[in-house]
Amino acid sequence: MKEIHLTIDDKPITAREGQTVLWAALDNGIYIPNLCAIRELEEPQASCRLCFVEIEGKKAPVTACTEPVQEGMIVHTKGPQALRLARTALELLLASHSVDCGVCAANGRCELQRAARSLGIKLKSKRLKTLLPNLPLDTSSPVFVFDPNKCVLCGKCVWKCREKGSGAIGFAYRGFERRVTAFGGRPIGTSRCNDCLECVAVCPVGALVSKADFERARSRRNKEGL
Repeated sequence: MKEIHLTIDDKPITAREGQTVLWAALDNGIYIPNLCAIRELEEPQASCRLCFVEIEGKKAPVTACTEPVQEGMIVHTKGPQALRLARTALELLLASHSVDCGVCAANGRCELQRAARSLGIKLKSKRLKTLLPNLPLDTSSPVFVFDPNKCVLCGKCVWKCREKGSGAIGFAYRGFERRVTAFGGRPIGTSRCNDCLECVAVCPVGALVSKADFERARSRRNKEGL
């Protein structure tokens, strides 16, 4: 396959023809914030809007997950316009996200934390009004817990569940009411879920965690009186 030569943040790299800027960057050790990117998908979802970059010759920032690499392309991941768009997208996500990092099972490996560090914003921003969904925990599965208040609607768990042949979960409703759920709004544990934990493995935040990790996090919460 033909190699493409480009520059990202002043670093010359090579990528495969047909590869997107996002995966070319990540494969070469250049982090671009992202939540919904799935390498195996031919058509990127581009739903999280965190991977904006600026490309010389283009008038406006583009999402790195949808932009194919081109020979001689010059990419800036920290351009002012791209940063403004990505920061706003992340702040909107955090405004409806239950931020309790200290007692969260995903603390230290959460993509929201990593994205916030990269974009230089606080996880608890005061710029936007907080509007939490306040949905109940789903503890119906014998092996994992689903907290819809921490779900960022990236779609990775839905995709993985279909890939594994179960199709136990999917998206329902629209707008602010949109959520991941089993068919008919039933608890996931009563669905066709085969308890493979693949959804937990791909969740980039603390929405889907194993029951063992959940219990450890709850123990920390109780000790701290939260």
